[in-house]
Amino acid sequence: MGKGGGKCQLRAIVWWRPCRFVIMKNFMTGSFQHNIDAKGRITVPARLREQLGDAFYLTKGTDGCIFAYPEEEWEAFLMKLCSLPISQAAAVQRHFISNSSLVEPDSMGRILIPKNLREYAALEKDTMFLGVGRRAEIWSAGKYEEQAQLLTQESILETMSAVMI
Repeated sequence: MGKGGGKCQLRAIVWWRPCRFVIMKNFMTGSFQHNIDAKGRITVPARLREQLGDAFYLTKGTDGCIFAYPEEEWEAFLMKLCSLPISQAAAVQRHFISNSSLVEPDSMGRILIPKNLREYAALEKDTMFLGVGRRAEIWSAGKYEEQAQLLTQESILETMSAVMI
């Protein structure tokens, strides 16, 4: 075993791979177009439904969308949010926590989006579900297209270089 010890190196590899696997398997990806019905119900895409679980949380997001969190991710998000001093985070806590709702897909995979969230996200008929890592987002199709137009190659490259991708 030379200098630095192969044994430590092996531990690092064994430790790293399971953590990497766990993180990657829970990432939500993809975009899906769905319609919301007159009662405010929408079918959750099967691929996202598997990752969101039997029950998950909806809340106001940013940029006028709705965030959807699996229960474990919601709890982790709340722990981080509630650990901030109230003097710095009260408005943000109200934004996310007081507007949250636990939803459960029915036998057809549909959820009822609460009226306050539908109004916030301006959901009418055409909607987009996006998998964005540890959460999903629900957008009005028109609002999503507007946001997508604001994204430039320069801003993408700037963000990527900031996180060293």
